[in-house]
Amino acid sequence: MEKERQVLVIFPHPDDEAFGVSGTMSRYVDMGVPVTYACLTFGDMGRNLGYPPFATRESLHTIRKKEVEESARLIGLDDLRLLGYRDKTLEFEAPGHLQGVVREMIDELNPSRIITFYPGYSVHPDHEATAEAVVAAVSEMPKSERPTLQLVAFSNNTQEDLGEPDIIVDIEGYEKRKEKIMAAHESQTGPLLKTLAAKTQESEAARQMWMKNETFYSYDID
Repeated sequence: MEKERQVLVIFPHPDDEAFGVSGTMSRYVDMGVPVTYACLTFGDMGRNLGYPPFATRESLHTIRKKEVEESARLIGLDDLRLLGYRDKTLEFEAPGHLQGVVREMIDELNPSRIITFYPGYSVHPDHEATAEAVVAAVSEMPKSERPTLQLVAFSNNTQEDLGEPDIIVDIEGYEKRKEKIMAAHESQTGPLLKTLAAKTQESEAARQMWMKNETFYSYDID
């Protein structure tokens, strides 16, 4: 990892940052790189209400807001932006709206690197809408001014279509911190945390997946 000028992380839901990116974000923070996390919704239409359930449909908004705020604190972020869009509706925003919102953040922050989802390979409609908006916003910039795109892809056909990830971030030394960040999203991560804590072959595989490296794909707009 090189020391970036500014890193902008854009995801649609609280906890999107925790699983595959929080070790990378923490490393950047510890390097002294300014990191902004823009979370587009509060994820309050999600199916999970805790394990066992402790939230209600009415309380989930407040709970998930507190969870992402705690996650940001553990990562060490000074700039968490909760944009407040309605969960599960990003694909229905007016054409170009999200792209414009992303472009405004780019113009304000001048990031050298953006982390988000990979369009076409991120499964959830909100993920796809976010990815498409980011790529569109960067595409309209002069080539010499574009930030580097570092994208998360996890659909079943990812490696078949894209090959192996070309950006691999070693998060050795950040395992405990990442586990705390994931645990901050208590309404979402209960089963995974139990798996990680167990002493089974499945648990070891999960630890290798989540706690050893974080993997990404570069994206060449041209």
